[in-house]
Amino acid sequence: MMKMTVTVRLDEDLEKLLDDAVERSGHSRSEVVREALRRHLARMRFESLRAQVMPFAEARGYLTDEDVFEKLL
Repeated sequence: MMKMTVTVRLDEDLEKLLDDAVERSGHSRSEVVREALRRHLARMRFESLRAQVMPFAEARGYLTDEDVFEKLL
């Protein structure tokens, strides 16, 4: 797998939050940023897919997450 470098500018508050996360986790800045980006992109993808599926789910009476969970359990 080829790796690439991305430069990101952070304001002081975000840099402090990053440094705190690095200290707590024991991981490098790069590892923390990669994981945060991975999670954010996964959430964006989930929300996009959910928006596409919702009209079909609502048409079948699934209006909330609880409706789905009740059917699964």
